[in-house]
Amino acid sequence: MSVVCGPLKFGTQPYSSETTDDGQHTTDSQEMKKFYLTTPIYYPNARPHVGSAYTTIVCDAIARYKRMCGYDVAFLTGTDEHGEKLQRAADVAGIPVEQFVAEKRELFKDLWRTLGIPQHSSEHPAGYRFVHTSQNPAHRTAVQWMIRQAGKAGYIEKKRYEGRYCVFDERYVSDNPEPVNCDICGRPAELISEENYFFRLSVFQDRLLRLYKDQPEFVLPDFRMNEVKSFVKGGLHDISISRRRLKWGIPWPDDPEQVVYVWYDALTSYLTGIGFEGDKRSKDFEKYWMGAEGPSEVVHMIGKDILRFHAVYWPAFLMAAGLPLPKTVFAHGWIYYQQDKMSKSKGNVVYPDNGIADGRGLVLHDKILDLTYPAKERARLGNEALRYYLLRDTPFGLDGSFSYEGLIQRYNSDLANGLGNLAKRTLPMIRSYFDGIAPSPVQQQASDSETGSLLPRIASQSRTYAVNRLASHEFSTVLTEIWRLISGADRELNERRPWAITDDPSQRDRRADVLGNAYEVLRFVAVLAYPVLPLATQQLWTQLNQRECAAGVDPRSLQWGQLKPGTIVGKAEPIFPRLDKEATLRKLRELADEDRAREKNTKEASIQVESQSEQKPVAPVSTPASGGAGDSAATDQKITIDNFAKIDLRVGTILSAEPIPGATKLLKLQVDIGTEVRQVCAGIAEYYKPEDLVGMKIVLVANLQPRKLRGVESNGMILAASVGEQGKPVLATFKEEVPNGTKLK
Repeated sequence: MSVVCGPLKFGTQPYSSETTDDGQHTTDSQEMKKFYLTTPIYYPNARPHVGSAYTTIVCDAIARYKRMCGYDVAFLTGTDEHGEKLQRAADVAGIPVEQFVAEKRELFKDLWRTLGIPQHSSEHPAGYRFVHTSQNPAHRTAVQWMIRQAGKAGYIEKKRYEGRYCVFDERYVSDNPEPVNCDICGRPAELISEENYFFRLSVFQDRLLRLYKDQPEFVLPDFRMNEVKSFVKGGLHDISISRRRLKWGIPWPDDPEQVVYVWYDALTSYLTGIGFEGDKRSKDFEKYWMGAEGPSEVVHMIGKDILRFHAVYWPAFLMAAGLPLPKTVFAHGWIYYQQDKMSKSKGNVVYPDNGIADGRGLVLHDKILDLTYPAKERARLGNEALRYYLLRDTPFGLDGSFSYEGLIQRYNSDLANGLGNLAKRTLPMIRSYFDGIAPSPVQQQASDSETGSLLPRIASQSRTYAVNRLASHEFSTVLTEIWRLISGADRELNERRPWAITDDPSQRDRRADVLGNAYEVLRFVAVLAYPVLPLATQQLWTQLNQRECAAGVDPRSLQWGQLKPGTIVGKAEPIFPRLDKEATLRKLRELADEDRAREKNTKEASIQVESQSEQKPVAPVSTPASGGAGDSAATDQKITIDNFAKIDLRVGTILSAEPIPGATKLLKLQVDIGTEVRQVCAGIAEYYKPEDLVGMKIVLVANLQPRKLRGVESNGMILAASVGEQGKPVLATFKEEVPNGTKLK
């Protein structure tokens, strides 16, 4: 007995836009609502790591949930193949850049395949669509059309660009004329001046602020919207959108000496990926972006580091071309490794295809999965463990932290001991006591009888909560609620002990009630958890002998007691066997070490040039720790003007502020200093509320060596006065408007 699910197709469920307070949904006769979801267009200069996997897993889960609710969904991902970094990496690898980016592109597709995320095809019409940029003729046409439209509307002009350029590495280092070293070779970047094309972003300031006011869901979460509004209110400057010295990229229309610079190229791929070629437009583009076949919702899912480009540049580009805007740009946090930012130089980058998602690093008690389990089953266990861990332990929108210990702990406690154990206990008892026929629960609730069950009520609450929270992508809280339902079923089995009930016919209903309740809980969980655990829940669904696929059930339609009489359950095959924690940790670390050793021995592991410069780089400043107010040793020390000149003081705006877990005095700040956004830790939590800091102008020491505070990397120091005996910090700020990045002298 088995249930075979064919390819998911659009249009299998009625669409409803209304959900009542009790979680029920109302249907209407209108066509299905369209939903277009995109990941960032990833930069393929290296292997995709667990952070890239996180965004794509989130989007896959959202797409699956939307389809369950009857939406017609298009899901796009892809690679941004623009720029000098790729050209340089290809040169180091000794292969043509076209071959280099094509090979890197396949690494992303291979990872999505390992993660069980299928690509769009006739076999998988609901799979993800993939777009790539610079070598794509359709994309080239689309980008040039966007530029021409903006030019016709008067939003592009040619003028002089000044910035810093590294001649040795042939790369633009900074859009600011102030001296700076190349972050690749360390040489001083040269000041260049050339004619480029500029987009008149400054004229869109009022229109963007009106957009944010009229459409508050345009940027989510809310605190990210505050960052964006603060940036725009600070004043927008025209941006250079072409470069004369670049060799790899899309030619500027009608000016072969110029190449389109990164953001017009990368962002337009969201249109290209569904069939936009300027004046030539596919049915899918008209349907998903233009709303030609009814309401359509467009959502860009991105990391917080590229929020400005998606929430400021992209809507302005679209306005300039006369095209509709997306509904939402959702900026999530970063995935750290044990509270530390991932870095190749630190050796702490986690690659999900290295023993996790493929299951090679998972070890059962006395059994190594890659020796005893079929490859497909291995991959299912690792894949679903990673999906569950990332979505359960990372509140969406905030930073998360990955650790092998946390992954194994979640797997054993929630998947093996929770869901897997409930199925393993329930289904064999149904086969033993009821000849495999699932009993219908009596549906008597605790309020009606001392022996009644709380589970029908908890299940209804869990369904309502999950439906409401999944609509806003709150996977962590949804999974917590679903596992509350699983715990309730386990608790009822332990308290009512169906195995201890006598075989007297008069007691049959008591046993049927307990096991029927547990069966119903498993049925609810299989549907509600499907977007996060699609393979495991379908396996469970098959064991429950439900006729349709779990993917085809609208979660909003779940009702207690929908069991069809006479349903015969299948054999309870293990869904999540328990892992040996210590053995699995050893295996995963061993695989990670082997992987790092391989990377170190390849040319692609590094694209840094290690030759010496004839010029000395601008030296970073190294200063002693300063004391508090009244520290005579500090005030008596004298420095020369040359020493002072080494300190790089920059004006910045605080974009966001949030507490650091476990630290009572520290806040983690994101500070815009004009050319980049810096993460800085500041010991001001006792005196400043995070929400009061957003938008404040401050002074940042920009050339301090990075250091870690409570496991969080801090890149700079904010200047503050130390007032009174307690040394209360008072931040240095400005009365007049000063642009971000301005140097203090």
